Amino acid sequence: MQARDFLQISKIIPVITIYDVKTSIDLAQALANGGIKILEITLRTKEALEAINLISKEMPDIIVGAGTILNAKMLEQAKNAGAKFAISPGLNAIFAKESKTIDLPLIPGVATAGELMLALEFGFENLKFFPAEASGGIPMLKSLLAPFNKVKFCPTGGISLGNIKEYLTLENVLCVGGSWLSPKELIFDKQWDKITKITQESLAKTL
Repeated sequence: MQARDFLQISKIIPVITIYDVKTSIDLAQALANGGIKILEITLRTKEALEAINLISKEMPDIIVGAGTILNAKMLEQAKNAGAKFAISPGLNAIFAKESKTIDLPLIPGVATAGELMLALEFGFENLKFFPAEASGGIPMLKSLLAPFNKVKFCPTGGISLGNIKEYLTLENVLCVGGSWLSPKELIFDKQWDKITKITQESLAKTL
């Protein structure tokens, strides 16, 4: 599968942070019960790679990607853990070049026209727009459409139940990403039913 294929699986890609590997399956199951088929596990905790490996093996129907990829070493680690795709918060020329030697679809993050041009230099046309709201949000994405009409985005950062529908109406947006589906307090309290409900409500907004 190519990067764009992953962005077309679902209108929402949950961005989750794993604090306890023991509850990672419960969290993934709660999201799946709400209708999610794809998720991004951020490499912000030491448990992340183990959780990617575990969920990939235990829940083969869920497509697991790795987020917060900052360099080629992390990209390689994500691939070895079983991630099917990777997402980075940004991009530089060294990482862009090195990523091409690793057989794992990468969706780099950009926030400006200059960063977008750098991404295009290395053949990346499917991008994360991050941090979306702080970087101009919907007006910025509308402005980028004309000069970069082949590029498709997954905006992340400040996305919520209140604005997902407006983002998804944009011609250059395939899906949105966010952590609002699985708030930290609900994970810690093991409120899986509430996470399922938030997921169902969120996906209903995309119809």
